[in-house]
Order: sequence, then structure tokens, then C-alpha cells
Amino acid sequence: MPANPRQTRFAHITKAHPCFNEKIHDKVGRIHLPIAPRCNIHCKFCTRDINECEMRPGVAARVMTADDAVEHVKKVRSEMPISVIGVAGPGDALANEETFEFFKKASKEFPDLLKCMSTNGLLLPDKADEIVEMGVNTVTVTVNAVDPEIGEKIYSFVIYGGKVYRGREAFEVLSRNQLEGIEKLAERGVIVKVNSVLIPGLNDEHIVDIAREVKRRGASLMNIIPLIPMGEMKDYPRPTCEQIERVRGEVEKIIPVFRACTQCRADAYGIPGKKGADKHLDMTPASHY
Repeated sequence: MPANPRQTRFAHITKAHPCFNEKIHDKVGRIHLPIAPRCNIHCKFCTRDINECEMRPGVAARVMTADDAVEHVKKVRSEMPISVIGVAGPGDALANEETFEFFKKASKEFPDLLKCMSTNGLLLPDKADEIVEMGVNTVTVTVNAVDPEIGEKIYSFVIYGGKVYRGREAFEVLSRNQLEGIEKLAERGVIVKVNSVLIPGLNDEHIVDIAREVKRRGASLMNIIPLIPMGEMKDYPRPTCEQIERVRGEVEKIIPVFRACTQCRADAYGIPGKKGADKHLDMTPASHY
């Protein structure tokens, strides 16, 4: 029987992508380019910031231009082996024109590197074709609910098509676009990983439903990450290791689960989680490139 082209493509990517393969997570380098500061939704657990201290998503020491990012990739590659370059914030990749400018440059400058981005998925249906044209290989979409009763408690507002949506309507717009976008990307050969933030007492019993739906839409992998209690959800408990493992075990019956996520900063580079080899930017102006 001939190999499934999609499975072959996925296998090729997992050989080189530390966020898709636990066996190489501490062996392969990646670069997150902090070129996307703006966001078009508000998650109640999210607090974006510019600093050198916090080790979490939504944080960078500074924001780069697309040209700065190209020079940064060149510099890092001269110092260490890198297989993946990606845009993961500190806002939403698709809500920033700099993301598109960077990937267009990167496809010419770095044809040998895997191209990756993370997004909330709001603009995926509108941008799916452009994502493919830019040569992006993998997209990570954060999906925290598919049930409106749960989803409306996670998001404060969504800005889409020049209009601000709130409450349940905001979640319904976001969820519809996330699922449609995942389906469009999968149909076009882009490998999709879904991140779900585990929020105890809110979506912990619901993540298996997310898994069933995103698998049906074409996602290849899921990553269950613990809530970092911040913002409007600062009083929620942080999930225990037992809670995380239980949910991961249930989800793994439906779709493969990635278990080695270190919840990286938006400007992280080097080998994820490896002492001395996992770095991030400092506050030095980008002009030093």
C-alpha cells in the first residue's frame, strides 16, 4: 500500500521539530521571533508583557521588525544548529502584518528551515491560503473550548471584521473560525497542532471534547498545557501534575499528545528546556544587528 502523503509529511516534520517530537525536544534548536505584539482577542488568563524575567508565553524582552528577525536568525544559526523558526507572539501571529513580511523573507533566506507559527485561530479561514503561500509548514492553534457555555467564560472579547464581539457571541465567532481554519489548513497540507490550556473547574472535563472535534477537523497532535493563573483568572488554581496527566491520558485515546512543552517565551531560542542552551533575548536594541 502506498504511503499516505500527509503521514509522510508529518513524519518528516517530527524528525526536525522539537514541539512535535518529544524524543528530539532537548536535542534540536528553534527560534521564536517576537515580531507580533498586537492581539485581536482577550483571553482572561493572558497578560502580555515586555520583560527579561518571566518564562512564559506572551512575554518578550523586545519586539523586532521583520528585518531584525532575519538578522537574528542568521546570528543564532552561526552560533548553534537550528531546525525551526517560528512566530509565537507576544500577541497573535496572524494579527500582525510583520508576520507575513517576515515569512516571505524567510522563505527566500532560509529555505532549509521549517517555518512555524502559533495563533488563536481567529483569522485562520481568511489567511489559510496566504499561510500556505508563505511556506509555513506547521501551525499551532490554541483551542480552549468548543462548548459556548464554557468558552464564553474564557474570553472577554474578540475583534473581527472591524467589530468588537463580547460574551457568548465573541466565543462563537472565535470557535467557528478556529475549527474552519484548522480544516482549511489540514486540507492544504499544513500540519496542525492544537494547544489547550487546562483550567481546573472550567474546561478540565471538556478537553476530550475538544480533542474529538479538532481531530475530526484534521489536527494531527494536541498539547495540554497548565493554566498559569494570571489576569482575570489569577484566583483559579494551577492544575496539579495528576490532573494534567489524567487529561492527557484521556486525550491520547483520541489523538496523539505532545508531553514535553515548556511554555516558552515569545523570544526564546536554542534547545527547549535544556540548561545553558535555552536562551531568550535581552533588552538590547535590535540595532546591534
